[in-house]
Amino acid sequence: MNKQENFIKRVYEIVSELKLPLIDDRVQDNVKFKSNNATVTLKLLFEEDESVIRGFLGLAEYFHTVIIKRKDTFFIPHDHKLF
Repeated sequence: MNKQENFIKRVYEIVSELKLPLIDDRVQDNVKFKSNNATVTLKLLFEEDESVIRGFLGLAEYFHTVIIKRKDTFFIPHDHKLF
C-alpha cells in the first residue's frame, strides 16, 4: 500500500471514528464549487503522523460541517470558505 492509499484509508477510519459526515463518490456523482467564494488551500504533509489528519478533520468538527472528497482531495466547506 503506497503512501497516498494509506493516507486515504486513515482519513476514512478517523472520519468514521469521529462520526463526521463524508460525501464521496459513493454518495454523489459530481461536485462543483462556486469560484466566487473564498478558498483556503491547505497542503498537508502526511508522514505517517495522524495528528495532521485529525487537525484537518477537526475543522469539520469545529464548524459542524461535512467533508467532501473529490478524486484524492478532501474539502471542508464552511460559510463563504472552502478548506
